[in-house]
Amino acid sequence: MQKKHYGAVLNPLRWWGRMPRLFWLVALFVGFLERKKSPLDPVLRSLLMTRVSQVCHCAFCIDANALRLAERCGGLEKVQAVATWRDSSLFSDQERAALAYAEAVTATPPMVDDTLKAALRRHYREEVITEMTALLAFQNLSARFNAALDIPSQGLCAMPGEKKDA
Repeated sequence: MQKKHYGAVLNPLRWWGRMPRLFWLVALFVGFLERKKSPLDPVLRSLLMTRVSQVCHCAFCIDANALRLAERCGGLEKVQAVATWRDSSLFSDQERAALAYAEAVTATPPMVDDTLKAALRRHYREEVITEMTALLAFQNLSARFNAALDIPSQGLCAMPGEKKDA
């Protein structure tokens, strides 16, 4: 399926494939988080996954999640601003609250305080916050797995000035 969608088997599959049962459990979890009836907007999901990827320094995840964010946003403008979201006018108050939460959840140990929880609750229902937290936990697992194994980018989302490899 990856070869059909991306034109190649993605680099992490070579590692996950060594433990097929674990791979399928992770794939089921991802499928659930990316379902059409998710309470999280697809753009928000991609935005959060891209930011967690950046914080965890996962080259592959940044590449793959930036591609999905660009597809869902219809361009690269927001993708290019994710790392500096605090200084950009491209993000809504809802997105800012979620991005702050993503960074706090990704910190080791997590740094989620009452002020951040209150800001999040102004924009999102408990069900959405729960699913957002699951998404962030998954992306942390994925990004840390790939970064620890030094899984490289595949050139899926070439940014201006970069050469697309895949």
